[in-house]
Amino acid sequence: MTEKAKRLHLLQHQSARLERRLVALRHRSDQFSRWRLGLFALGGLVSGASFLQWGPVVWLWVTAVAFIPFIVSVIVHRRIETAVIRFDLWQRMKQSHLARMTLDWAKLPAERPFPVPTDHPFAQDLDVVGDFSLHRLLDTAVSREGSHRLHSWLLETLPQEDTVQLRQRRVRELAQQTRFRQRLALQAALVVSGDDQPWAGQELIDWLERESGGRSLRPLLIVLAVLAVVNWVLFAGYQLWQWPMLWLGSALLYGVLFITLGFQRAASLFTDVLFLADRLRVLNGVFAFLEQWRYGKMPEIQQLCQSFLEKGERPSAHISRVQKVVAGVGLRQNWLLGFLLNALLPWDIYFAYRLDQCRADLAQRLPRWLDVWYELEAASSLATFAYLNPGEAIWPTLAEANAPVFAAEQLGHPLISSTQRVCNDVLLDSTRPIYLITGSNMAGKSSFLRTIGVNLVLAYAGGPVMARAFQASWLRLFATIRVADSLNDGFSFFYAEVRRLSQLLTALKLEGERPLLFLIDEIFRGTNNRERLIGSRAYIQALAQGGGLGAIATHDLELVQLAETSPKIQNVHFRDAVVDGRMVFDYKLHPGPCPTTNALKIMQLAGLPIVPADAANC
Repeated sequence: MTEKAKRLHLLQHQSARLERRLVALRHRSDQFSRWRLGLFALGGLVSGASFLQWGPVVWLWVTAVAFIPFIVSVIVHRRIETAVIRFDLWQRMKQSHLARMTLDWAKLPAERPFPVPTDHPFAQDLDVVGDFSLHRLLDTAVSREGSHRLHSWLLETLPQEDTVQLRQRRVRELAQQTRFRQRLALQAALVVSGDDQPWAGQELIDWLERESGGRSLRPLLIVLAVLAVVNWVLFAGYQLWQWPMLWLGSALLYGVLFITLGFQRAASLFTDVLFLADRLRVLNGVFAFLEQWRYGKMPEIQQLCQSFLEKGERPSAHISRVQKVVAGVGLRQNWLLGFLLNALLPWDIYFAYRLDQCRADLAQRLPRWLDVWYELEAASSLATFAYLNPGEAIWPTLAEANAPVFAAEQLGHPLISSTQRVCNDVLLDSTRPIYLITGSNMAGKSSFLRTIGVNLVLAYAGGPVMARAFQASWLRLFATIRVADSLNDGFSFFYAEVRRLSQLLTALKLEGERPLLFLIDEIFRGTNNRERLIGSRAYIQALAQGGGLGAIATHDLELVQLAETSPKIQNVHFRDAVVDGRMVFDYKLHPGPCPTTNALKIMQLAGLPIVPADAANC
């Protein structure tokens, strides 16, 4: 049994165990629902009987005791419901991991749509984004921003060496810390539990920045506080020493200033506090987890999470201040108590001022805390991919080289299941930089191009690759595999293809840039055979004169002759065979040009009328 099969079996066992635990907890929850109803009814009967039998004095004591079992059952039931939510989320995570391991797309979370430039050099061609894409397979982030960060890593066109190396070290640490990743994912999932929409932190940041820039309440608070003290002194003098009723004037001035200058802020105070407290409440679990975790075996992650570990600057300290404001504002929700508090003190103005202080502090610090969370979510997505593919995914070697190189042993496509994946060796360097790939239809040429590109995308994102060994220098990536026409823009398929190939050639010739790794499937397929052959020869010769690496798949067997005139081009091919009336492909890359074609075979096997080749030439 392979390492991946063992891990798959382990996850299946864990998922089944969680399912059994969930069934037991739900059964227990149903029992407590019935117990709660029964205990409430029993408490009501005892309470009513005591009132009729002994009167209101004894009734109060009996009622307090009679409802104790009901209150206890409510507390226990809530704990059970919380456990049900946690175990349900945990079980969903295990099911999601199983779906990622087996490529069961129907059970994976839907792809989150993010904008992609229409002229991006490889996003659509390599299936990096889309319904059946690399991003969807990898993405375990709960927050929309965490998912978007992973999205941006995968689509980076010019990754920086230091950034990628640091990211890879973090991902490698996280891949070894399964418990940390799972606990973080669980806490994050609790943030949006019961909500179909991903949690978006930008809404909170925008609110903080918008609201923290208003006029300061400090001068008004000082004036009202002084007037409040004056009111007390004048009123005390009036009551104790028969002073004139000067307190009426100061109280009137106090009220006018409060209403004209502070009433608007006071009116929105409860709404603002409720909004902020609710958003911070859902973050508190994630932040508290990051504060309390011991990072002994994760030095890079510990450095990333340093803002959660600095005493006095931890999120819990700032959230605690907000909770104190919430408690103070909560006292004035009773209208009578609120009136008395504000009549004696500038209560609402004080807590509005404290809220502004909290808001200003959070506007400065919250983006940094959220940024760490998003970074961890994106890195954990890549680490989870490594964890779910043991024995298949390895850490790539990325280094600056004097000449461009892309070398891999047993390179496989991550979007093809392990049972169907066929791996191949690849070697592109400055001496033989271009593969000219020939082969039959459905033999695997396009998939091989995508295999090269998608693994380079993974490597530059900081993640593992599907290979036995992998080495690459720092390259730019450009693919033209899936070209489509555009009716809205008035582009035919051929013109869209020409534009794409022109962009590739321009990118190849840019001076001072990294070497280009280009992947091309069927040059000029949108025109006739004669013109396609002429154009393809000229285009490939232009590519060979550049300083990049690349692979070109083609059906035109006449193009294999280019290897005789250009030492930079090496012919490779994929084969097919007919066994028992069926087309069979080995999907293995072989040296040299393809000796056969299969278009007529496929048409014949499909029952289409075929004219023999010799008759067709007559």
